Amino acid sequence: MPFIRSFIERETLRRRDFLLAGAYGLGGLAASSVLPTKAIAAEEMAVAWSYRDRSNPYWNSIAAGAENFTTDTLGRKKEALTHLINEGSNAKSLADIKSFVAKTSGKCAIGCDPNDSPNCRPVVEAVKGGNGYITTIWNKTDDLHPWDIGDNWVAHIGWSGLEPAENTATLLCKAMGGKGGVVGLGGIAANIPAIERKQGMVNALKKFPDVKLLDYQAADWDTTKANAIMSSYITTYGDQITGVFCANDTMAFGAIEALRAEGLAGKVPVTAYDCASQTLEYLKKGELLATVDQNPYWGGGVSLALAYYAATGKFKPSDEPKAHREFYGPTILITKDDADAFKKKYVDSMPKYDWSDFWGPSNGQIQYNRY
Repeated sequence: MPFIRSFIERETLRRRDFLLAGAYGLGGLAASSVLPTKAIAAEEMAVAWSYRDRSNPYWNSIAAGAENFTTDTLGRKKEALTHLINEGSNAKSLADIKSFVAKTSGKCAIGCDPNDSPNCRPVVEAVKGGNGYITTIWNKTDDLHPWDIGDNWVAHIGWSGLEPAENTATLLCKAMGGKGGVVGLGGIAANIPAIERKQGMVNALKKFPDVKLLDYQAADWDTTKANAIMSSYITTYGDQITGVFCANDTMAFGAIEALRAEGLAGKVPVTAYDCASQTLEYLKKGELLATVDQNPYWGGGVSLALAYYAATGKFKPSDEPKAHREFYGPTILITKDDADAFKKKYVDSMPKYDWSDFWGPSNGQIQYNRY
């Protein structure tokens, strides 16, 4: 599929377009407990980010934020940031982190997505065992918390997928005229965002009794898988499909390409999530109805900053309230009407952050058992 191949190649190379984030509500220094104590010399503290892959624009934005912290705040070269790319493997994620902690003798700060929820405990325990410091994002089990492990697990950041996904699915149902059939494309089944975004869609459908969910399958956040599943949906359900819900943008790209092959792109409304670099083009062309931006650039930078500042003694995580140890990052809903303004404000200009303002843009403490 030429579209998919060219998309992946383009996203691997395009750097400027990875800077999708902006400062949502950034104020002054929110971390009142960040104190100017004696710190380990910058050159002694190694920094790394552990994530799935670099072909996905979301993870490139994460990496770009971490690189900005490394260069603009720490004054190092971009190459000083070690990229621990786990390729979606729990085993590789854990092995790479153990190796990095051992290699640096624990003088390290790490930002990390553990890949899926069960992998979080062995990852943070490995970092603690080597006396490194880590901030995680996205994936952990509900019964595991940073304060259970100690100061070495500095914080965990999530983004609530429940309400934003309900909002996009509500827009989808309205665009369908409140009736018809929806097909869905979900992320990796064990991923917290995949679970929350599907539940958000389910919550929205409850408000529209004449909208039927025809099918929902996991495409694992992958463009190629989403394209194949969407093509199968079209073969199976045909014109019963009057709306498509996608749990992220890269899956939406595959779905839209399948619709385009049938002359349906722009005719069947599609919603997405994450605001990948190409998404604004789809919004403006009318091939995508709505998406949600989560400020991944900020997430990549602030998670590494939290780990680094805790490791160098500028604040003690256990002195912070629980709302500073587990918290939501910012989200914003974007439609065709918002696309140009969003691009001008958050894409065309490079965001600047005070990376020690850890909690300024946050959306409060993570809540559990909401569905």
